[in-house]
Amino acid sequence: MSERLSVLKTYKLYVGGKFPRSESGRVYEVTDSKNNWLANAPLSSRKDARDAVVAARKAFGGWSGATAYNRGQILYRIAEMLEGRRDQYVAEVAEAEGLSKSKAAAQVDAAIDRWVWYAGWTDKIAQVVGGGNPVAGPFFNLSSPEPTGVVAVLAPQESSFLGLVSVVAPVIATGNTAVVIASEKSPLPALSLGEVLATSDLPGGVVNILSGRTAEIAAPLAAHQDVNAIDLAGADEALAKELEVAAADNLKRVLRPQPVDNADWSATPGTERMTAFLETKTVWHPTGALGASGSSY
Repeated sequence: MSERLSVLKTYKLYVGGKFPRSESGRVYEVTDSKNNWLANAPLSSRKDARDAVVAARKAFGGWSGATAYNRGQILYRIAEMLEGRRDQYVAEVAEAEGLSKSKAAAQVDAAIDRWVWYAGWTDKIAQVVGGGNPVAGPFFNLSSPEPTGVVAVLAPQESSFLGLVSVVAPVIATGNTAVVIASEKSPLPALSLGEVLATSDLPGGVVNILSGRTAEIAAPLAAHQDVNAIDLAGADEALAKELEVAAADNLKRVLRPQPVDNADWSATPGTERMTAFLETKTVWHPTGALGASGSSY
């Protein structure tokens, strides 16, 4: 029997539920920890970033308007699909981060569990951060969280998959849409995640994944007037400062990067990344009076 030719994978961007190449036609070489070639990844341009924002804005109305329960179902479906492709992600994470198979498997298992964890929070976070407020007067005063809008997410540079999931899942769990810049050095697990998202009932445009030079793509996103918030997890100190200045022009919410390593990403994340991109809407409503006694409901 003749030996088969290798069928090498072509990695593409994930924008608006589709898989385009960069409009620039550029790619860059991705290598493993020993500098061996793994693949060519798309080198995204400013135009790609703008297209991703358009897709995220278009998807925002439907996604933020979906029931929290439905969002939870979709996040759980993502975890199901990842579980079915676990071996692929273990191999990609091991190559990307120079880990043993067992350590890469632990990272992938933690990432899948994290999707399940956030799926459970979609219809509960409002009960934690919202509620009825005591006021002096015959009024109901109710506060409820609402998504901020389109969030630009700079994925962690060193944790190519678990760190990525840890910053993307909380953004969409609360009804935001995301434009994600994958780890510059290790983008392949993120680009493969797009294939899972496309087959997990997640509406196109809710998550858009770009690869390339982090600083080059992040600059137009930080200055973009239709981006409502930015997570700087994958930025170094100098880049974070530059992007924060650009983000101030339209009063974006900015989540500054914190020093983390892979062990920190494995810890229980808490609710901070969900609440970071929520706004609070407060509604007043008269209680009404029943009869001359002045009793009210």
